Amino acid sequence: MAAVMMMVVIVMVVGCSALFHHMMALEGREYSWATAVYWTLVTMSTLGYGDVVFESDAGRVFSSVVLVTGAAFILVLLPFVFIQFVFRPWLNSREAARAPRRVGDWAEEHIVLTGLDAVTDSIIELAEYEGAPYVLIVPDLAEALRLREDGYQVMLGDLDDPQTYRRARAEKASLVVTTQPDTTNANVAFTVREIAPEVPMVATANASASVPVLQLAGCTEVVQLGDALGRALARRVVGVDSRAHVIGEFGDLRIAEANVSGTIMAGRTLAETDLDARAGVNVIGVREKGTFAVATPHVRLTSRMVLLLVGTDEQIAGYDGGSADGAVLDRPVLVIGGGRVGRAAAAALEEAGLRPVIVEKRAERILSGRAYVEGDAAVLEVLERAGLDKAAAALVTTHEDDVNVYLTLYLRRLRPDLQVVARATRERNVSTLHRAGADAVLSYASIGAAAIWNTLGWRPRLVIAEGVDVFRTPMPRALRGRSLREVQIAKRTGCQVVALNRNGQFELPDHDAALPSDAELLVIGDEAAEQRFVERYAGRR
Repeated sequence: MAAVMMMVVIVMVVGCSALFHHMMALEGREYSWATAVYWTLVTMSTLGYGDVVFESDAGRVFSSVVLVTGAAFILVLLPFVFIQFVFRPWLNSREAARAPRRVGDWAEEHIVLTGLDAVTDSIIELAEYEGAPYVLIVPDLAEALRLREDGYQVMLGDLDDPQTYRRARAEKASLVVTTQPDTTNANVAFTVREIAPEVPMVATANASASVPVLQLAGCTEVVQLGDALGRALARRVVGVDSRAHVIGEFGDLRIAEANVSGTIMAGRTLAETDLDARAGVNVIGVREKGTFAVATPHVRLTSRMVLLLVGTDEQIAGYDGGSADGAVLDRPVLVIGGGRVGRAAAAALEEAGLRPVIVEKRAERILSGRAYVEGDAAVLEVLERAGLDKAAAALVTTHEDDVNVYLTLYLRRLRPDLQVVARATRERNVSTLHRAGADAVLSYASIGAAAIWNTLGWRPRLVIAEGVDVFRTPMPRALRGRSLREVQIAKRTGCQVVALNRNGQFELPDHDAALPSDAELLVIGDEAAEQRFVERYAGRR
């Protein structure tokens, strides 16, 4: 813009000087080019010394035009020069000073994050919830200022510059997390290792081929979010039978989900089922239509409920033998979307002995060796070819929340009895997917954040469903020496104690025994219940 303005000035001066020569010649006078330029400049700038003037009316009219044109242009030029070369540099330097380029001495055992996305945003929420310090490195000044105004602990710096991580005190950090594209993550890992060779570092990877490369670059842990989310979605499929399906484990204990449908428990209260006496498993909660509730003896079970169980392998097998028919139904499981998440979910279903059918509308994603149906899942004929009428469950795995909401509504209308497990990208759409009819919802953010957070070992957690976690916490002082029946944790907080951990040995709790001071608690609850538990008993990290 400055160059354009300068060219306009030159053209105007040259043009007016040429016309000055012509108009003076009409009056019978002749001046040098230096005088012509001089006259043009003093006239346009409104100085007008009067030493060179026209005598004719035409010359005076021309002088007036040059005077008005010059004055009008100066009104534009001077503010532009001031803003461009004085005010804007001052403003930029002032704004840049607002974006910190280093962290203070407070930064020890902190988490260093490279850029903001859904996963790192969830990690920041966990860090703030646990009272853990963090710093978010952002390379763009405008974004850094915006995030700082939104309340994030931001530091401005280039991700490939070793000085950035020195200023972030990465060598003092408890963890460095990078969730950029695979190639950027490799560069970040090499850069961090230059100044912090011993600090744990976690990276995400989109491609499986990137995992060994990122490990060679220095990452201590590599998380494949697509694979992790796909397998987590697959583990939530309980519509194929009434057996217990393991979704997580702590030592010898297994966390499992089991469908009430297909058992004799539908219509009974939990106390009437007598599961703890018959199989030895503990029912720690129930889920229905996306809503989690702590299991109490008076909960009446319905065919749409899913039980959350905890027990050893033998106890889980005892549940299957006494409460489930044990037969895996020869019915397909629809996997809508053949991307990384969908393929990982299909592979996990196959490993479990189930029959996945992937519905994919992009021909280039259809691979050999697995059952595919090409077409748009929003078309009834495509779903019918995939076996919707006989399907036991459907996994909705596309990366677009709008599409997932639409397909969940569509599947629920076509098959009200179908188990629907959906993927969410944005947290705000989780409740929408539940209202649309999803029985369970999981997201990149929750699965990825939990996997990365657990590497810290501060308060590891297992994602049961979106907003429902099993977390570990040292025995709170207020609970030591008291029994679970006495303290009534479920009644007071909405959380349920899943198990006790003594020196790495996990065991089911005895509700009448005194809680040992040296044990660790495993607790399940939704976000609100966990907040109440922490505020009442555990405190922050």
